[in-house]
Amino acid sequence: MNATPSRVHAVVVGSGIAGLTAALHAVSGGSTVTLVTKDVLEHANTRYAQGGIAGVMFDDDRVEDHICDTLTAGAGLSDPDAVRVLAEEGPARIRDLIALGVAFDRAPDGSLVKGLEAAHSYPRILHAGGDATGTAVEKALVARLRESGATVIEHAFLVDLVVEDGRVRGVDLLVGESTHREGVRRRLLADAVVLATGGAGELFSHSTNPAVATGDGIAAALRAGAAVADLEFFQFHPTVLPPDDRGEAFLVSEAVRGEGATLIDDTGRRFAFDVHPDGDLAPRDVVARAIADRMARQGGRPVRLDATHLRPTLAERRAFLARRFPTIDAAVRRRGWDWAAEPVPVTPAAHYLMGGVVTDLHGRTSLPRLYAVGEVARTGVHGANRLASNSLLEGAVFGARTGDVLARDVMGGWPPITTPPPAVAGLPALPIAVVTPPPFDRAALQELLWTRAGLVRTERGLAEAASILRAWSAVTSEPVTENDHEDANLLLVGAHLVAAARARRESVGAHLRADQPAPAASITRAASC
Repeated sequence: MNATPSRVHAVVVGSGIAGLTAALHAVSGGSTVTLVTKDVLEHANTRYAQGGIAGVMFDDDRVEDHICDTLTAGAGLSDPDAVRVLAEEGPARIRDLIALGVAFDRAPDGSLVKGLEAAHSYPRILHAGGDATGTAVEKALVARLRESGATVIEHAFLVDLVVEDGRVRGVDLLVGESTHREGVRRRLLADAVVLATGGAGELFSHSTNPAVATGDGIAAALRAGAAVADLEFFQFHPTVLPPDDRGEAFLVSEAVRGEGATLIDDTGRRFAFDVHPDGDLAPRDVVARAIADRMARQGGRPVRLDATHLRPTLAERRAFLARRFPTIDAAVRRRGWDWAAEPVPVTPAAHYLMGGVVTDLHGRTSLPRLYAVGEVARTGVHGANRLASNSLLEGAVFGARTGDVLARDVMGGWPPITTPPPAVAGLPALPIAVVTPPPFDRAALQELLWTRAGLVRTERGLAEAASILRAWSAVTSEPVTENDHEDANLLLVGAHLVAAARARRESVGAHLRADQPAPAASITRAASC
């Protein structure tokens, strides 16, 4: 018997912009929503988004230009239909955020302040609090969710999806505040499940992601048999401050380069123009690899980000940087540097996963009653490389679309879904390196993937990684604690990432195979533009 809209129960797993938006739209559509989150409600990747949100909000900007910029950054592998949905519906979703109270930065005349970031042809990036956009968005959405009537369960770890009769019927959770004990197992049944669990930045030893980004949603989807694609496309952010005395790295938004800061090597030379005509504002994969190459050429020492010319005097620069980038300014000063007076060291780090659980344009996956939104999803928007500040927009646009159709899907039966097959199928018939694996722990896994499947990849390195991951998977015990489950998820997602990277033997976008360099066309403007 079909449920009525008021009786449809959806479980949303994750509390970033995508999950919160999906939950709010589902509630507005008459569904009962339970939102479960791995940490506290406010702790998600969205909170760490400095750069802002991209959208056509100005009269002299065009949707077609945002589409072209996105397709160009995606290196020809984005889904044009998904990109058009993003660009066309994005402004309405940004206006929704403004209505919820997100105070995007404004000029003295009240107009929204424009920001420029890498690979955008127009300064269409909106920021809040200078470099605290994600925090502002997260706070506004959390406040609205708490008023919505949705049930919230915090400290709830997704163990697995419940699948019966070929469709998803709920989730199995591990509930408890300590990650080192078993916690309480709980099964939560539902008419539909929305995965909004974020990415898998904890795969790598150098990452901008919070510790909760362990690929849990992707791993659960893989175990349940849902289609997953494009895991080889992992974006590495070019500019991250080295770890502080607590061991924490810190991302420096490319909005800093959008304001005119430059990248220089040990000699003070701007090197990014050697590899791309846009120099410091080239696509992220290009800049990240240029930095890695320059570091190798200068003995592993970081390159430097130079903001010492942004205003005429030292006092003016200090005031500008503190006002425009208060969060970054504080992080730089905690490390003992005055970036108004001296260039600061920066290195690349793993940042954003473009692939994930394959969805249609409404978040539906290949597994009935399972949806995916945000970084866990492969919507087709990002292709081989994400355009700066499109991630918050993607979460808002596709989160809303998913929440809007959820009750109707449950009432009317799961519609026929055509999810595109992975662009690369099958593992090449190449020998697997036999490598004696080191003892397993998470740090060893992260270092393995950083060195063998990070910024630059080769068949030899990937084959060695595949061998070690297989050996580790064979000897790990049944997970008990949350940490155990996270390790198992990282092993599973890491193995699929490596397999995808081996299968795609040509270089494209964020995926560089040193044994098959990218053609020049992969970093030029999309042909359709």
